[in-house]
Amino acid sequence: MSTLQHPATGPAGGTGPATVTEATTTQRDPRDRVTRASRPRRAGKPVDGRKVKRSGLLTAVMVVFVVYSFAPLFYLLVNSTKTQASLLSTFGLWFGGDFNLWQNIVDTLTYNDGIFMQWLGNTLLYVVVGAGGATLLATVAGYGMAKFQFPGRRAVFAVVLGAIAVPGTALAVPTFLLFSQFGLTNTPWAIILPSLISPFGMYLIWTYAIDAIPTELIEAARMDGAGEFRIFFTIALKLLTPGVVTVLLFAVVATWNNYFLPLIMLSDPKWYPLTVGLNQWNAQATGSGAQPIYNLVVTGSLLTIIPIVVAFLFLQRFWQSGLAAGSVKA
Repeated sequence: MSTLQHPATGPAGGTGPATVTEATTTQRDPRDRVTRASRPRRAGKPVDGRKVKRSGLLTAVMVVFVVYSFAPLFYLLVNSTKTQASLLSTFGLWFGGDFNLWQNIVDTLTYNDGIFMQWLGNTLLYVVVGAGGATLLATVAGYGMAKFQFPGRRAVFAVVLGAIAVPGTALAVPTFLLFSQFGLTNTPWAIILPSLISPFGMYLIWTYAIDAIPTELIEAARMDGAGEFRIFFTIALKLLTPGVVTVLLFAVVATWNNYFLPLIMLSDPKWYPLTVGLNQWNAQATGSGAQPIYNLVVTGSLLTIIPIVVAFLFLQRFWQSGLAAGSVKA
């Protein structure tokens, strides 16, 4: 601000001092801002007045974590290229001998009349029906618990938390005894029915729906004449997509890697999932008539994780869209 003195003309034609206050601003050349913005920032230099902190210890911990996470996958990739003989005679974390990956894949898919493909089909059946049904039930129940008031709601909440605290292995034997009374053991229902129950998935949807779905939006839809099912499938389900995808992936991974329950429920190899089937192949290396096929076990394990990796890569976009939802205000 600057105060300037200007002569002023009075009523009689004379002049007198008058004070006029004017706001003066300093304008910089826009090219100067462009030049400074285009300069690359050096690592560790202040950015917007804040100094970038780097931790060597944290970086080292993350490197160890990455190596620990990818070492089993690298082991599978390397040893799937080896024959049975080279698998036992070469270093486990590097290639050795002839590249035998394609032949191992063919042998895995055709061994014992293609039993691996049957195990893969069984696993897909358990995942689609069991994990898919668990996700649907958890979504409906979690939404209802979050947006509806009814007597006994606190008791249901306590039961759900208690069910989460009980490990699945502790319920395997009681479930086997119960299913044996109904004649459901050694059938696909012995794997599908227990997989439909997901207390953690219900709790996750419950907590997510409380903030993800505004109550005012539901009330507005009701005033427009929409029924509860229409509100759920056309409004709530879209807003719950990130939470539903999270529950779906948890259920898929749990069902895909399920081992103990199929082990005690199934005795017919034709109903085995991949986990139990590959363990049966691995057990062929012991006993009087041992027939080790470690190369097929390793190759089968590699083929087993491919669908899970593809599922994660395909569904991660729903997480990204969920994180961005609501970040822009209209």
